[in-house]
Amino acid sequence: MDDAVRGGAEPSGRGAGSVLARENTIAGPRFNRWLVPPAALAIHLCIGMAYGFSVFWLPMSKLVTEADPALCAQLGFFDQLFSTGCNWTVPAVTHIFETFIAMLGISAAIWGAWLEHAGPRKAGFIAALCWGGGLLLAGIGVSIHQLWLVFLGAGVLGGIGQGLGYITPVSTLIKWFPDRRGLATGFAIMGYGGGALIGAPIAVALIGKFTTNGVPGVASTLMVMGVLYLVVMTAGAFGFRVPPSGWRPLGWTPPAESANKLITNRHVHLNRAWKTPQFWLLWMVLCMNVTAGIGVLAMASPMFQDVFGGKLLGLDASVTLTTEQKAAIAASAAGLVGLISLFNSLGRIFWASMSDFMGRKVTYFVFFALGILLYCTLPSLGHAGHAALFVAAVCVILSMYGGGFATVPAYLSDLFGTQMVGAIHGRLLTAWSVAGVAGPFLIAAVRQAQLDAGVAKNLVYDRTLYILAGLLVIGLICNLLVRPVNESALMTEAELAHEKSLQRETAEVSARAQDAARGGFGVVGLLAWAAVGIPFLIGVWIAIGKAAALF
Repeated sequence: MDDAVRGGAEPSGRGAGSVLARENTIAGPRFNRWLVPPAALAIHLCIGMAYGFSVFWLPMSKLVTEADPALCAQLGFFDQLFSTGCNWTVPAVTHIFETFIAMLGISAAIWGAWLEHAGPRKAGFIAALCWGGGLLLAGIGVSIHQLWLVFLGAGVLGGIGQGLGYITPVSTLIKWFPDRRGLATGFAIMGYGGGALIGAPIAVALIGKFTTNGVPGVASTLMVMGVLYLVVMTAGAFGFRVPPSGWRPLGWTPPAESANKLITNRHVHLNRAWKTPQFWLLWMVLCMNVTAGIGVLAMASPMFQDVFGGKLLGLDASVTLTTEQKAAIAASAAGLVGLISLFNSLGRIFWASMSDFMGRKVTYFVFFALGILLYCTLPSLGHAGHAALFVAAVCVILSMYGGGFATVPAYLSDLFGTQMVGAIHGRLLTAWSVAGVAGPFLIAAVRQAQLDAGVAKNLVYDRTLYILAGLLVIGLICNLLVRPVNESALMTEAELAHEKSLQRETAEVSARAQDAARGGFGVVGLLAWAAVGIPFLIGVWIAIGKAAALF
């Protein structure tokens, strides 16, 4: 047996008596597989607040009412980390987002293999402790005005929770839905895109409620949300069940490998998967798609205001805007942000489900080909003043940005099999870490260079959009180069048996695989879906209400 496949210490604390142990989460004969997606959504809707964290930036810059503006203006980023007498700048606190996105990919890569053996319940519970606890620690940091502690809490510890929470449901859902892999992963990852739809309005309301003597209630808000997310994510973690080895839906048989050479019925070990050209091609595919999407996501609101300005109110471009008119334009731009957040979320379930019928490679071809066309068209739409078409194009772009996240786990399971897809997905998410840091930096640098060169505000985004289209061309080429994994990379029967033995599943349980998970949906199913569905729909309703300002 390959030494690389054998290697690795067995995770500790998986005794038969542990309620978190994987062997104690194997589904019984009366469990219904449709109870797993709500558990996944409970976790992803919480960690998805990452996309809504921008609601904290401005309030966090107004916490010290007696600060000396002249003195504080001299402080650099590192000075702000330890200063107690000066307000933090918005650029300084926005690095928190980059930190937890970077930590998301790093932690997913480090602990992905452990997760496969420990099971989703233990991983999900630890994710809840890290994300919820991280927000609590960040709240303490805000209360004593120590920015380094906020970075440690929300950025580092919260980022670890993000990474573990993000990949926890993937492997489990793919094993429960081998017949609809895209739909399964789309359900969970839709929650990550929709987390801000729920979390951001809650955060805004809490900040207002806890505001005292003109000081925004950021600290209390972070602590309350930390506790809330800890409870909800723990409930989701304890709702997970894994199917017995060899389980498949009643009446479903795996398609013959000859039907689609890109879908294998065998498995590739993590230690070999990341060394294959297919892994790195998909790494580039995800990185390019995310970098381009983040570019539009990061600049959507200012781009909308700069490109159209007074045209949104039916005014000539040369007219000087009043304060009230600028406020109306800002409200319209906020509506755009709400709308694209909605498309970012719903695009995940739509495109991932479509990939079950179109195939993953074809789906990504659509992402890149259509994306290139839309990115290159946006400048012309802006110059012509077609605001409605501009918004429509941005919404489609963001739906494909979210769809790329939701489709890639199914793409990985097609190529590398399902046994270690969670761990492989964790390694691949380092592409998101790179894109999450490099993307905003690239966009900001190009925009500033254009402004410094004297380019008009309504034209500074043209070159940026063409650069993003160029990144999509690279992604398109990488996707076209994807081929089936070489036979030599696949695990032998002995290697697969060894890997399964690390999951502590007894032969008796495996033998009953086809008798498991045939239970009814029942009241429990209705309550589980209502618990995640109602808050999500409320968030959608709020986003639609904000988007109404566009019209």
